[in-house]
Amino acid sequence: MRIGEVAERAGVSVRALRYYEEQHLLPADRSAGGQRHYPESAVARVRLIQQLYAAGLTSTTVRDVLPCVDAGEVPPGLLDRLTAERALVDQRITDLLTVRNRLDDVIGVARNPDSDCAHEQ
Repeated sequence: MRIGEVAERAGVSVRALRYYEEQHLLPADRSAGGQRHYPESAVARVRLIQQLYAAGLTSTTVRDVLPCVDAGEVPPGLLDRLTAERALVDQRITDLLTVRNRLDDVIGVARNPDSDCAHEQ
């Protein structure tokens, strides 16, 4: 697949794909003319990269995690770091749930201004 097709199917920009290649997250073969060509699996890999970034992982951590995903095993030296990253993700989830609950309260008041919640504000 060419870069534009991967970008479209994965829902990212061509610029993002170039960045992923620079960061050694997404390898690409090159044609004689220098055009990038990706395997079919590139779309799933880009989506995984996006999920890992959305979870707050850095490029360095993502670069270290991807080979573990590919190999199905984690080197002992990386396990502690991944465990710490997972704890941070758990904290972000907790924080997001708290924000969602607060938004639900505000939305509830907006939809029903005469409720008891409106008077507790």
